[in-house]
Amino acid sequence: MTGFYGHVIDGEETGSLDGRRMPSVDPWTREPWAEVALGGADDAARAVAAARRAFDEGPWPRMGFAERGRLLHRLADLVEEHRAELSLADTRDMGKPVAQSGHDVLRAAANLRFFADHARLSTGQALPMDSGHHAYTRYEPAGVAAAIAPWNFPLMLESWKIAPALAWGNTVVLKPAEDTPISATLLARLALEAGLPPGVLNVVHGYGPDSAGQALTEDPRVDRVTFTGESVTGRAITRAAAANLTPVSLELGGKGANLVFADADLDNAVHWSAEAIFRNAGQVCLAGSRLYVERAVYGEFLDRFVKKAESLRTGDPKDPATELGPLASESHFAKVRSYVENAPGTMLTGGLGDGWSVRPTVLADVDPSARHWREEIFGPVVVVQPFDTEAEAVTAANATRYGLNAMLFTENVNRAHRVSAALRAGTVWLNCFFIRDLRAPFGGVGDSGIGREGGDFSREFFTEPKAVVMQITDA
Repeated sequence: MTGFYGHVIDGEETGSLDGRRMPSVDPWTREPWAEVALGGADDAARAVAAARRAFDEGPWPRMGFAERGRLLHRLADLVEEHRAELSLADTRDMGKPVAQSGHDVLRAAANLRFFADHARLSTGQALPMDSGHHAYTRYEPAGVAAAIAPWNFPLMLESWKIAPALAWGNTVVLKPAEDTPISATLLARLALEAGLPPGVLNVVHGYGPDSAGQALTEDPRVDRVTFTGESVTGRAITRAAAANLTPVSLELGGKGANLVFADADLDNAVHWSAEAIFRNAGQVCLAGSRLYVERAVYGEFLDRFVKKAESLRTGDPKDPATELGPLASESHFAKVRSYVENAPGTMLTGGLGDGWSVRPTVLADVDPSARHWREEIFGPVVVVQPFDTEAEAVTAANATRYGLNAMLFTENVNRAHRVSAALRAGTVWLNCFFIRDLRAPFGGVGDSGIGREGGDFSREFFTEPKAVVMQITDA
């Protein structure tokens, strides 16, 4: 093992109060590669206390936007400088191919830069009134934010939460997923090196239920809770936060529909459809796991799609040439395996690989009532069926309790706009996948979550808007 990674609380890296530790397991070797502090409710409480003190008494919320932005840009610089270390940490923690982890590090730095500048350049409203008064708006930091991050994009999604919270003057307690803890400690170390004051960014490791995660969501000193993960946990967090009337932002699961029409550029559609389900071994809440193809091109598309799936290079995620690594943990592999073993319908390609690996799997002729159509598999497994009409495709796409995203491929501009409007999803990608603009809203409907993140939407969540009304004429 390569060392010990502790909590970072009030500017110091520390072990747990009770001394407990947990291993971080490399999914490729299936052996521990590092030790991490295993926190509990007491550790979460002292992290919240540090964040509360830094917010109530410290300089961070009282700094100007330019000064906070300068420090966040410095943190982004350090993230880029430590790209190799950070990307390898995520790769060894969850099995993500190192080329993809390296891209995630750059995305994390971009998140820090964007929100630093967005906060600095944002404006309030000036509202002249006929009554001889003048009103204007202010956006003031909400307080202490608890950020609970998932394991599939560890560093990138941690930065997606903490960057806007910090840019708007909040202090943060970050709890990374217990399966992917290392990059969070590395990020907190870099934050201190960048000059963020003690207590501004705290990291506490541990599990969720009956442990550090639950303690964060129940703490009345926490002013905001932001969570990315699966829907069952999201419901539990909502119930816990509701006891203190703490606002929550939840980005939850998905069961994305991917519609390929006969007039689509099939080469483009095959490329992005494969990215949508096989990237990161399908461990993406945005995965296009339900694939609907117009019958006129169904056979041709499937031939190309299967060849693409079979061409993906699987293996050691530390090899820069690897495109598909193992699943993130033994428990998650067991879950995905249950969908692959004795799968219904016709398996056109795929199946179980070595260790905790699942090969890119394409299932056709699966009964629409099968759980493969309804449940989030979170692995490289896609179900596919043909459709005949646009209305049929839209109805099938919307037949889910999730609503995070959808895709459609067509060269007909009228259909593109018409179907985009009809799809019940927070994001619709046209002839592409996974392209993000940080100004745009991101989130889902139904079991896919509550609220939106990005640009002004993040500002609304991490601030308390205030109206100031002043008299400008004699009474």
